[in-house]
Amino acid sequence: MFKSRKSSSKSATPPGPPSPAGPAPVAAARAPKTEEISYDNDEDGAKPSEILIEAARRNNVDLLQEVLGIGADGTASSKATDLINTSVDALGNTALHVAALNGSYECLDVMLDVEGVEVDPLNRMQGNTPLHCAVIYSEEEPEHAISIVDMLIDAGSDPRIRNKQKDKPIDLVPGTNPELRKALQGAEMATLMGPVGAAEEEGQDVEDSGSESD
Repeated sequence: MFKSRKSSSKSATPPGPPSPAGPAPVAAARAPKTEEISYDNDEDGAKPSEILIEAARRNNVDLLQEVLGIGADGTASSKATDLINTSVDALGNTALHVAALNGSYECLDVMLDVEGVEVDPLNRMQGNTPLHCAVIYSEEEPEHAISIVDMLIDAGSDPRIRNKQKDKPIDLVPGTNPELRKALQGAEMATLMGPVGAAEEEGQDVEDSGSESD
């Protein structure tokens, strides 16, 4: 499923790519165009896909924005979507999987705002989605993981997808995290009901709460 989340406003203007090395400019420097980013290997021989994965692992937003060609206006390069969707590590994890497994909230937020990003890719080893990975991360940081799960669900992740072991994300929730289980149960219910049913339920909740307060 491709993401359908609307782009969120950022608290700070994302930095643009660094100016390439070369002779001193003869006039005032101009902001680099988004399309001018190089997708060839860098000076150290690292591929853009490797840089992307490493940025997601370390939650390095500056490096992530540079490799995706995100300019001062927050718009990514036309190649950014394909780079995010096709880049994988040695275990077959995409940058979204890596970010979710490592709790890289800020980098995940940036990638999910790129139009056309696949939010439910399956990794090669377990067939997990990034949502599965966020639940796995909850064993390390329970509260932080809930924020990541909420972000993925808001971006359109499907909580009903099963991995190779036939487990949905909710099946991986530790017994010590009932709040995360509740969030995934609500997401499954909203997915089954669809936007119309969810809106009706929300309206009913508001009406019921008003009746109880009388």
